[in-house]
Order: sequence, then C-alpha cells, then structure tokens
Amino acid sequence: VVGYDVQPDVGVSQRQVEIDSYRYALELRGASGHNLKNLNVKFPLNRIVTVTGVSGSGKSTLISQTLYPAIAQALRVEYLQGQPYEELRGLDYIGGVLFIDQSPIGKTARSNPATYLKIYDAIREIFSSTHEAKLRGYTPGTFSLNVDGGRCPMCKGLGYEVVNMMFMDDVILTCDACDGKKFRREILEVTYKNKNISDILNMTVAEAMEFFVAYPQIRKPLSLLKEVGLDYIRLGQSASTLSGGESQRFKIAREFISAQKKSTLYILDEPTTGLHPWDVDKLMLQLRGLVAAGNTVVVVEHDMGVIGSADWVIDMGPGAGAAGGKVVCAGTPQEVAKNKVSRTAPFLKEWLINRTCGL
Repeated sequence: VVGYDVQPDVGVSQRQVEIDSYRYALELRGASGHNLKNLNVKFPLNRIVTVTGVSGSGKSTLISQTLYPAIAQALRVEYLQGQPYEELRGLDYIGGVLFIDQSPIGKTARSNPATYLKIYDAIREIFSSTHEAKLRGYTPGTFSLNVDGGRCPMCKGLGYEVVNMMFMDDVILTCDACDGKKFRREILEVTYKNKNISDILNMTVAEAMEFFVAYPQIRKPLSLLKEVGLDYIRLGQSASTLSGGESQRFKIAREFISAQKKSTLYILDEPTTGLHPWDVDKLMLQLRGLVAAGNTVVVVEHDMGVIGSADWVIDMGPGAGAAGGKVVCAGTPQEVAKNKVSRTAPFLKEWLINRTCGL
C-alpha cells in the first residue's frame, strides 16, 4: 500500500492516502536541494505519475536534479552530480531508468527519422533487391548516406552545402551536383514502385505508411509516429530541423517499439509543449502503452489533459522559490482537485468537471 503524508506546514491537515492497487512504490526521502524542504515523497510504480505546481515550485529540482541522478547512479546508467537527499527506497522494483528530454535525436547532420527509427536499413534492403540494382551490383551500402558509394560526392549525402560567411551567419545552399537529392544520378535511376530512394526520403510518415503497407517492419514504427502526431514529418528530414517537442515524441515512439523491456522508469519534462489537445490525447495513449508493458512514467507537466488523465498527482508549491519546495498534496486527480491550498486544484477541478459533462 502506498502512503503519503501531506506536508503539515502548508495549512493542510496530515492524512494518509491508501490505494490497494498501488502496492509498490519508489520513495525518495530527505530531498533538500535548492528550495526543497527536506521532502519525503513516494512515486507509485506501474502508473503514470505527474508532478505539478507553479513555475519555480521545485518540480525540476525534485525530478531532474534529484530523483533521476540518484536512480541513474544506483543503476550505473550514468554518473551525474545530483542534488542532496538522504535515502532512496524501492530500487529493487526498478530495472532501468530513462530521461526523455528534448535534445536532438541525431548525433550527425545526416541523422533523420528513418535512421533514428532504424527503418532505413529495411528500405535500403528493398532497393538493393530490385532487378536494376542487382544488374548494377548495388548493395544496401550503395543507398547509404553515411559512406561513399552512392551518395553525392560533393555534399556527402547532405543535399546542401554550408558556406562560411566569417562574421555573418553561415549560408546554406542546395547542392549543385545532386540538386538536393543527396545521391548520384545513376543511383536515382533505381526505382521501387516508380519511386527512387530520394523520393522515399521526401515522403511524409503518412505517405510512407501507405507506400510500405506490405512491410510491417517499416509500417509499424511509422504508425507509432502517427499516434504521437508526427505523421507530417518527412523520412529524410534532418534531425536538426526538428523542434524539442518533436524530438521528445520521437524518443517516446522508439521506446514504445521496444516496450517489451519491463520495469523501466521513464521521466519526461513537459512533453506537451506546443501540442494541440488532440495530440496530447495521442501522447497519453503512448504513455499508457508503456505502463501496460510493465513500466512507470513520471511526467513534469502543466497540461491539465495529462494531469487529469494520470493515475497519481504530486503537487509542489504552494508558491515559487522560497515559498515553494513542499508537497502540497498527493493523490489521484480527483483527490488533488479537492485540495484547498493547491494552486493546481482549481484548474484540475474545472478540467474534470468539463470532461464529466462532455464539454
């Protein structure tokens, strides 16, 4: 049974929240970094847990700078200098931890959605198996953007050239040799269903799903991108052109592909930034899928659609800076909505009422 004592010094009487189905929890005790007031907080496992509160209330300090570094060090995932705490309990129930941030998904200029989702290998196999490719002796490597062979020798598969303007911003020009198509002309003469490799990379996710309908190893990963609202992205679009929110949703989709991994704790920091409510619903379906596979999701969030749909809410505050750093209340969204001190409660209550009324 998960229990949590509401902080008594914020005007809320002490109480114990008990939910029979929440048998296992991760507990962080004595967190005191920055404005945190020696917090003891529990995170129910195999659930979606949201951490809420006004800006500056201590959410990021608690999750990004204390909880994640503590777990990452304990599991030897990475060694980060985190904020101080006294004890971390429940690690026996955690098999892994992953912080899904908004950093770029690719490490090189040639990284794109197709390579990130690891479907480009299957696409290159399809093209190398065509009759024309076999006659010419082409291999899957011929259609690679990372090695010489089929890629444009001038732009090295980028499709553009960067002109250094010294004291001014660099100028990006379409490659004259390949006209932005990234491959040598003879490579583009090889087609599959009347499309060459450049045509494929210019397809949107939605178009590629229809084109590769007979290839589940390609269609399934793309369908996950559609579920998180990224069906407009082009397969060959440079990863550097994706926004932080788009990159974060790509990471969620890729994790869902390998969701057979059990007992992983996924931590997300405001993944709904810039999303339409319709896309928020799609995102929640993905997060539910991770939980259904035996994992736990902790989300730092302001969006009421996420907060109201979560299993458990930990509300920080009540104010910002020195006026924050405490847990105002913790419980189900319905319980938190009734709290008289929480600044999240009125908005959450309104959201729950509108949902109930079908507004």
